[in-house]
Amino acid sequence: MPIPADWPTTEAQALAEQERLRPLVRAQDDDTPARLIAGVDVAYDDDTPARLIAGVDVAYDDDHDLVVAAAVLLDRDTLDVVEEATAVGRIAFPYVPGLLAFRELPAVLDALAALTRTPDTVVCDGYGLAHPRRLGLASHLGVHTGLRTLGVAKTPFTFTHHEPAPERGSSTPLTDPATGEEVGRAVRTRPGVKPVFVSVGHRIGLDTAVRTTLDLARRYRLPETTRHADSLCRRALAEALRTRTPTN
Repeated sequence: MPIPADWPTTEAQALAEQERLRPLVRAQDDDTPARLIAGVDVAYDDDTPARLIAGVDVAYDDDHDLVVAAAVLLDRDTLDVVEEATAVGRIAFPYVPGLLAFRELPAVLDALAALTRTPDTVVCDGYGLAHPRRLGLASHLGVHTGLRTLGVAKTPFTFTHHEPAPERGSSTPLTDPATGEEVGRAVRTRPGVKPVFVSVGHRIGLDTAVRTTLDLARRYRLPETTRHADSLCRRALAEALRTRTPTN
């Protein structure tokens, strides 16, 4: 998995790219089926995308300059896994808070492109508009591919919220303390369990993003898309390290 030749290599270049892409984010529902993965037209049966939803996640080993991305396609009704793919490559960008998408996106794009079917929606383990410059991985991925995306994070990053009521489905605004803007929602997916933090990625409204998250988190705190993608990328990283590390 080569890093794209024009990929930003400095913090200044990455910040400029975020500023360029931010106005392209569409934070409302758009039901037009997307047909592009990293600019490549992907063929599928017309009745397939609406019931397919993908989860993506990334695992690293910085000591070996190794990143692994996983894309897992689920049947939206049953939550059964119908397809999965991984991509292994070099880390594309140094660790800089707020610029993690530049480390993760090349591998994520390759994993998604390895799927034989195009998902209706992609769930990222991370942020979308809940980002200091309103362009977390979910939004960056959505604008780059044209896919409908949302972010579901485990922590609120730099934003503030009040605890939702203890019942499943309760939510409160996730707000930017500097502006008071609602950038996402803290959502209780399990009764009495700490919330997850949902934000718009691209081509989806916040209410729909919250409903989608709850529909995917029927048994656990995290959505099934995230659970499966996390497990797969960890296994793939362990396998990549095993095959690259000489044994005595």
